[in-house]
Amino acid sequence: MQLPVQAQSGLFAEGWEAGAGPGGLAEVARTAERAGFAYLASCDHVAIPRRLADAMGTTWYDPVATLSWLAGLTERVRLLSHVAIVGLRHPLLSAKSYATLDHLSGGRLILGVGAGHVPEEFAALGVDFDRRGPLLDETVDALRAALGPEEYPEHRGAFFAFEGLGQRPRPAQERVPVWVGGSSPAAVRRAATRGDGWLPQGDPRDRLPEKIATLRRLRAEAGVDGPLTIGAITEPLYVGAPSWPVGRHTLSGGPEALAESLRAYAAMGVHQIQVRFRSRSREELCDQMAAFGAEVAPHFG
Repeated sequence: MQLPVQAQSGLFAEGWEAGAGPGGLAEVARTAERAGFAYLASCDHVAIPRRLADAMGTTWYDPVATLSWLAGLTERVRLLSHVAIVGLRHPLLSAKSYATLDHLSGGRLILGVGAGHVPEEFAALGVDFDRRGPLLDETVDALRAALGPEEYPEHRGAFFAFEGLGQRPRPAQERVPVWVGGSSPAAVRRAATRGDGWLPQGDPRDRLPEKIATLRRLRAEAGVDGPLTIGAITEPLYVGAPSWPVGRHTLSGGPEALAESLRAYAAMGVHQIQVRFRSRSREELCDQMAAFGAEVAPHFG
C-alpha cells in the first residue's frame, strides 16, 4: 500500500491526514508489517506550483528520507518509491541515496520510477520537461549501472557520462528491482523494455487486460528476458459493512466477497495489488489494515 500522510493530494488523501504526522506514519507502517503487507510506498514531488496546489496540496515527503526512516522502524516489509521522478536528479546522486537506503534496510528497496507531470517542477530545477521521456529512459539505464555490483560503475549516453568514480556502500541486493510507473504508451513501453515491474496509474479493471497484453508483446519483441512483476491499484476498499458513506466506487463487504472480487486481478495476470482503505481516522485505517491481513488475505491462498 501507499502510505497515508506522506502525500496529501486532494485526489486521494483522507481528511484526518492533514493533522497527522510522524507518529501516525510510524503506526501505519508497523501495522502494515504486522498484517503481512508486501511493501510500503512513498511518493515524490520536489515542489508544487500554486496553480496545482488546491488539487495536489504541497505536502509531499521526500521518499528517500521517509523510507529510510521507516526502514529503522520495520524489519521485513519492502520499501517502494512510487514513484521517484528520477529524471529530476543526476543518476549518481539518486544512486548514492537509494544504494544507502538498500544497504541500511538489508536489501528491502524497490525503486519505482516515473517521468513526472509538473512542468514548473522541471523548470525550477533546470531540467527540460519536453525531453523527460528520453531522459527517464537513459536515467534508468544509468541507474542500472550505478546500482549494480560494481564499485566503479560506467555509463555513457546522451545526457550522462561517468566512469572511474567509486561509490560505497553498494546496495545489499545484487539487483535492485526497478518498477516503472505510468499508463501512457511510453510508460508501458518503458516498463516492457527496461523494467522489472509495471505500476499502472489507476487503470480501471476493464482496461488492464489489453495493456497487460501490450506489455507482454513489447517485452517479447524486444527480447527482454527475466520476470516482470505486473501490478494494479485496486478500487478503494472497506472491510465489513460501512456505517458511513465510503463512496460509490469503494469495494466493501465481508472478507470472502472482497477476496473474490480482488482475485479477478490475478486472473488478468496481475502479480501484486496496491490497496487503499477508506478511513476517518488513523485508528480506523489501522483496524482496516489489520482486518484485511487477518481476514481477507488468507482467501488468496
